[in-house]
Amino acid sequence: MSHHKPTIIVFCSALIVFISMGIRQSFGLFLTPISRDLGIGREVFSLAIAWQNLIFGLPVLGIVADYFGPRWVVAGGALLYAICFYLLSSISTPLGLYTVLGALMGIALSSISYVVILGAVARIVPPKKRASRFGLITAAGSFGTFALVPGVQWLLSHFGWQSSFAFIALIAGAIAFLCVGIPQGASAQNRHSNAEPGGLLHALLQARAHSGYWLLNAGFFVCGFHVAFIATHLPAFLTDHGLSKMAGATALSLIGLFNIFGSYLSGVLGDRYRKKYLLSLLYLGRALVIGGFLVVPVTTTSALVFGGFIGFLWLATVPLTSGTVAQIFGSRYLSTLYGIVFFSHQIGSFAGVWLAGRMYDATGSYDIIWIAAILLSLTSSLVHLPIADKPVQRREPVGAFS
Repeated sequence: MSHHKPTIIVFCSALIVFISMGIRQSFGLFLTPISRDLGIGREVFSLAIAWQNLIFGLPVLGIVADYFGPRWVVAGGALLYAICFYLLSSISTPLGLYTVLGALMGIALSSISYVVILGAVARIVPPKKRASRFGLITAAGSFGTFALVPGVQWLLSHFGWQSSFAFIALIAGAIAFLCVGIPQGASAQNRHSNAEPGGLLHALLQARAHSGYWLLNAGFFVCGFHVAFIATHLPAFLTDHGLSKMAGATALSLIGLFNIFGSYLSGVLGDRYRKKYLLSLLYLGRALVIGGFLVVPVTTTSALVFGGFIGFLWLATVPLTSGTVAQIFGSRYLSTLYGIVFFSHQIGSFAGVWLAGRMYDATGSYDIIWIAAILLSLTSSLVHLPIADKPVQRREPVGAFS
């Protein structure tokens, strides 16, 4: 495998996700000031984020990481992430938003987030501990939301969005230094094995013929719809109802705080119980939480309570979904196979964030999107029940858990 100890890989992976996802979850704070200062509607900013989500989900860099190893993929993504924030500090046109916040930021995020990182960790963790380790890393991303979003709001309040992006660029650049704790590359034996019967092509053909794999794709589409819509539009939704900007930032922060517990707990439970049933319960819970939020008056208290409850369910789907993919198909090509499932998540993200901006500009309300989020939750709760989650015949790499 590598001379790296598993604890070092898990620790560095958690820190990378802490920074990358913690910063990313603050993008919703920029929707109102950027839309106002550039004289554009919310749809333009939303569409830029939508393209970011879609490109973020492309499994190309997961395939590269599986073939050559993840270290240089993560390092390149970290540098691009920092450059994007620096460029955003002087952006002035919709085209600039689409190019930098959308396309380039999407490429960067696809290199430094769950797909590549969890693929690296899967190779050094025994199957019985994968879900809990995935939950730990997902929780680190949530802790990043809790810790970094209020700081970003403070920067916005005191320095404006241009200067805030310049400060964030420095933080994002720190990810590059953490790459020393990520495995350097795949062995020549593993690279040559891609063309063998147990290689990448075989894994892709197995996944294509597996009905459960497509059901996981469908369920994760719904997850993406939820998190992109809420993360991007919740602060604006709350200010539309007369709440302060800090209330929106605090609600996002609480999503991160409570998802620390939700993600870790889902990972621990995923090592003990069937993941597909846990996923079904999670999506049913989302429907109930969103429905409850809509029937009570929008106040600071209700916003914070919503942030806590939806946060507990927020990315608790990640260790269970990725863990199910690893359970069925093994760890060797997890970055590729989970990357494809994650792309479905990001298609849902594209739809959720863009349609919300589109509907708001057309109707002045998010009501249609909230209702759609509930209906999709109920559908996803049912979709996971028939998944065949028994392992298929596969070949684990020699020394994968050493």
